[in-house]
Amino acid sequence: MLSKVQRTIRPVYSMRGLHKSALDVKEHSAPEETVTASFGKFIQGVQNHQLSSTLLHRSKRMVLDSIGVGILGSTTDVFQLALKHCQLMYAPDNVSSVYGRRGTRLSPTLAAFVNGVAAHSMDFDDTWHPATHPSGAVLPALMAISDMLPKGSKPSGLDFLVAFNIGIEIQGRLMRFSSEAHNIPKRFHPPSVVGTMGSAAACARLLALEHTQCSHALAIAASLSGAPMANAATQSKPFHIGNAARLGLEAALLASRGLEASPQVLDAIPGVAGFSAFYEDYVPQPLISPEEEAYHSFLLEEQDIAFKRFPAHLGMHWVADAAASVHKMLMGVGSGPMAPGMVQDILLKVPRSKYINRPFPESEHQARHSFQFNACSALLDGEVTVQSFSPSALHRPELSDLLGRVRVEHPHDNPANFDLMYAEVQVTLVGGDVLKGRCDTFYGHWRNPLTNESLKRKFRNNAGAVLSEEEVEHLIETVEDLERLGDCTPLLCHML
Repeated sequence: MLSKVQRTIRPVYSMRGLHKSALDVKEHSAPEETVTASFGKFIQGVQNHQLSSTLLHRSKRMVLDSIGVGILGSTTDVFQLALKHCQLMYAPDNVSSVYGRRGTRLSPTLAAFVNGVAAHSMDFDDTWHPATHPSGAVLPALMAISDMLPKGSKPSGLDFLVAFNIGIEIQGRLMRFSSEAHNIPKRFHPPSVVGTMGSAAACARLLALEHTQCSHALAIAASLSGAPMANAATQSKPFHIGNAARLGLEAALLASRGLEASPQVLDAIPGVAGFSAFYEDYVPQPLISPEEEAYHSFLLEEQDIAFKRFPAHLGMHWVADAAASVHKMLMGVGSGPMAPGMVQDILLKVPRSKYINRPFPESEHQARHSFQFNACSALLDGEVTVQSFSPSALHRPELSDLLGRVRVEHPHDNPANFDLMYAEVQVTLVGGDVLKGRCDTFYGHWRNPLTNESLKRKFRNNAGAVLSEEEVEHLIETVEDLERLGDCTPLLCHML
């Protein structure tokens, strides 16, 4: 009689090449000339040596930050709700670990789901341009697979990083086929679209699928993608990342077992909606493999990632920095803490984006998506922190007083685009003096990235909320040395 773990692991051997039905996919099902086929070939074809030192450095920073954010996110109400749901509603065929819950295990897809929820539960995860959260959709899925594989078959640290980078690259390439995707979204939350595709690509690579199966994994993932922006600033938004990780893994597993889908899902098909269903101006191009002469580089080599200093929508970081500079000026005006009574009027000049223009947020999730809240918090305290979104900080009378004095303007030269936007905060005092602050590039933006020391400080603060100091330092050392590990188990050991 097989144990639950053995029954769970047996399909893994087939995914890695020993199961006939997973290999006998018809070769003609994905024509070589399609865009979709080129993506499949890319996923299978990237070689370990093609990860440059820049790529290794940047992707390891992403892995470290995402783990830290996920561990801190395991303390949130929304994570606990998701975890309890999975524990109560699904059979306990448990082999994969959960952030912040040593000894707790779920099935691989559900572990990917709850860890993805943790990563985005506080909107503290990394952001790229065009706008998406790339790591949270990919890393939990890869960790779930690595946990699932039996001892002796786990991927090396370098194999893990190759799969991770493929998942990031697929997301970036798909978004760069659309001009619409470059701006702050209006219809679909991007990680629920490209994140699912990136998760499927990364998982297909780590499961060693051949290129036709990789193409099918992407096509299956396209049928599992998409979440509306109306759920931004609610408890449901973190589920977008959780589902991207989970459903991308699901798509790769289904493809490994022989499930087929459209061989042209990423192509521009006249009269038929493929990936263009998500981006109406989608104009795809074949993805050139790294070994081909025309190949240039991974996108992550060309553009770094934005790491957040506090847990809120990325747009909030511009307005918080601009307001913090005004706070310093206000400290020079008075002899004590900034008093709302000093302020007659507050003017914010920010991009037009309805879902992050929230004058009076009523919950922490709304506050994380409110220009007004983050500007006023920085005016009062000189910064925005994790504690700024606690109930006591959210509902303090002096903050409500300031929120009532805020006006918002949307200058024509300030687009809703993370590469081009700026924020200005103008405070008119009761005596008539006007103080102004402006931020064009906040600290943590890809043009002004966090130093390694700042990133480690963020990680220590986040992971230290759950783990011991020794465990935190061990994780930092593990990630720094990841590409040299023959087995990625040390990356998972904090959850075992």
